Amino acid sequence: MSYPQQPQQTQPYAAQAGEPPLWAPYYGAPIGAAVKRFFKKYTDFTGRASRSEYWWWTLVSVIVSTVLNTLATVVGSAGATVSDAGTVTLGGGAIAFYVILGIWGLATIIPSIALLVRRLHDGNFSGWLALLVLVPFLGALAVFVLSLLPSNPAGQRFDQPQAA
Repeated sequence: MSYPQQPQQTQPYAAQAGEPPLWAPYYGAPIGAAVKRFFKKYTDFTGRASRSEYWWWTLVSVIVSTVLNTLATVVGSAGATVSDAGTVTLGGGAIAFYVILGIWGLATIIPSIALLVRRLHDGNFSGWLALLVLVPFLGALAVFVLSLLPSNPAGQRFDQPQAA
């Protein structure tokens, strides 16, 4: 007895062999690939980024920032001194961690904005909507919701395939 063959569905790049080209979103990207693509597309505001690319990078960024903040707090409280006037002076170790945290923030702010713009493109939204984060509370909430939305095939209009 033979069964009717099911029509084959086309799968996004994650279902194909290998990693997709950099200009294309990587659906189902593992954490390592998402971080690697984040740094390869450092200031690229064109194209699209899948939800997995965006949220894996967000997780890595939050973890690194939290670890650096925690280390600065622990080292700072251990080496802190309090004067007779009640002012607290942090130890040199805490200052070093805060400098590293500042460098981390400066090194990742522009690429993180670029990734957000590409994530908005994947949902078929203008990248200019990233400016909504400047609106106190509600703007950040709106951008958060937009970044959670699934991919929209119409977002392909933001793709710019490069000749191989």
